[in-house]
Amino acid sequence: MGYTVNFKTVEIKGLEQSPVAQALAGLRANEARYFWNKYKIEYVVKPASEQKSEVDWLEKLLKEERDLIFSSKILEVFVYEDETLYWPEFYFEDGLVINVLYEKQASTPGKKPKRAVGLKLSEGMEIPKALEGKFKFARQKSKLAGEIRGSFFVLKQEWH
Repeated sequence: MGYTVNFKTVEIKGLEQSPVAQALAGLRANEARYFWNKYKIEYVVKPASEQKSEVDWLEKLLKEERDLIFSSKILEVFVYEDETLYWPEFYFEDGLVINVLYEKQASTPGKKPKRAVGLKLSEGMEIPKALEGKFKFARQKSKLAGEIRGSFFVLKQEWH
């Protein structure tokens, strides 16, 4: 069962068990606004328990690419996919959001496809142990999410 995220107001539905639920919900609303503005699609998240194949895929990708294992539970998953792009986003209980931007083929002839993992930290959360000292985080302000700290890494392998 999916939940369509409202990007005009912050609603914590589905994220209540997070210690930073309000900030995580703000970050989710911020992402919903981005996808609406860019693709004109509703941002529908589903419980991670209903997205087992995506969760397993992410865990394998993170382990093999960067030896990353997170202790926090994934609460929700959003997936955007069209003929050229696969872009899932994962919402963790501790406030972490991971997205995987995966171009199926390069949008510019002669260039490599864009394939990267984005890491976003909700306002008020600590940097997860798995990320400590491995990434530098840039800061960004958002009306919906407050301060977002973000980083990324480029994928080396094919994953889709």
